[in-house]
Amino acid sequence: MHIAFVGLGVMGYPMAGYLAAAGHEVTVFNRTIEKARAWCDEHPGTMADTPAKAAAHTEIVFCCVGNDDDVRSVILGDGGVLSGISAGSIIVDHTTASALVAREVYDAAKTQGVDFLDAPLSGGQAGAESGQLTIMVGGDSDVYDRVLPVMDCYAKACTLIGEVGSGQKAKMVNQICIAGIVQGLSEALHLAKRANLDVAAVIGAISKGAAQSWQMENRWETMVDDEFEFGFAVEWMRKDLKIALEEADRVGATLEMTRMVDGYYAEVEELGGARWDTSSLIKRLEP
Repeated sequence: MHIAFVGLGVMGYPMAGYLAAAGHEVTVFNRTIEKARAWCDEHPGTMADTPAKAAAHTEIVFCCVGNDDDVRSVILGDGGVLSGISAGSIIVDHTTASALVAREVYDAAKTQGVDFLDAPLSGGQAGAESGQLTIMVGGDSDVYDRVLPVMDCYAKACTLIGEVGSGQKAKMVNQICIAGIVQGLSEALHLAKRANLDVAAVIGAISKGAAQSWQMENRWETMVDDEFEFGFAVEWMRKDLKIALEEADRVGATLEMTRMVDGYYAEVEELGGARWDTSSLIKRLEP
C-alpha cells in the first residue's frame, strides 16, 4: 500500500520501519528533517517536507506525535495532512491525546470524505522496536478492518474498543493502571530494603503469586539499582495522567490515586527526573 508516516520519534521511527520492511511504499515526515533523512538512509522509502505532501496519493496516513496541539498542527494546520490527503483515504492517529481532539479530527476528516481512527499505543519504545505493541482503537468497524492488517506489521494485539475517542479513553485506563502498579511496587521495594530483607528472594517468591506484574518482572532490579533509563519518561506520563484527570472531571469519575501519583511524579521532576522512566517513583522514597 501507499502509506505516509508523520512523526518519527522513539515510537514512530521503528514503526515506520516495520511498514517499509513489510513491502509497503512509505513516505515519512518529521519536523526535524534530519530524522527523516536518517530514516530514509536506513529504510526503503521517501521523505516529504510537509505532512500534506507526505499524505498525497496515499491510502493510509499514520501519525505519532506529542500531544493535542501537535495532532491539530500536523493534521488540521496549514500544510497538514488534511490539505493533501484524498477522499477515501484513512488517517490513523497513534498519538496519546485527548478523546476531544480525536472527535475534532474525525469530524474534520469526514467533511472531506476521509476516515479516521484514534489508536494510541502501549508497549513503549521497546515494544515499538520489537514490533510488539498493543493498540487500542476508536472509530468505525469497517475502517478498522481495513487498517488492521497494516497495523499488524508492528503490533502483537489490536482491539477495537468502540466509537471514535474510545481508543484514547482506553489508553487513559491503561496509564492509570501502570501508575498505581509502579507506586505500589516502589513502596514494596522500599519496605523490603528498610526491613533488611533479601529483596531478590522476596521478589522471587511473590512474583509467582497474585502480586506478579510486568513492572515487577522487568523493573524491580533496576529500581533497586537506581537505574531509570528505560524509555517512557516521567514528563510523558504526567502528560498522559493530565489527560486522564481532565476526562475524569468531564465524566464525573473519582481518580484519587491517580491525582496522588501524578503529584508524586511532580516530585520526581523536582529531583531532576523529568526524563527518567516511570519506574523512578521509587526515587522520592530512596533519594
